[in-house]
Amino acid sequence: MIMINIKDGESLDKALKRFKKKFEKTGVLRELRSRQAYEKKSVTRRTEVKKAIYIQGLNQEGTI
Repeated sequence: MIMINIKDGESLDKALKRFKKKFEKTGVLRELRSRQAYEKKSVTRRTEVKKAIYIQGLNQEGTI
């Protein structure tokens, strides 16, 4: 459970923003979406490899 302590004089908008940030870091929503539809291990691995290739290409472009 996520706990947010509201400081004296802090606006509700700021507290809500901190809550949303903490909630996103936990990855609950991402986990929920991934569990909605089963994905084969081969497909998962293929997407991870594609993502790694993409990131590696970005890193190489930045060093040139």
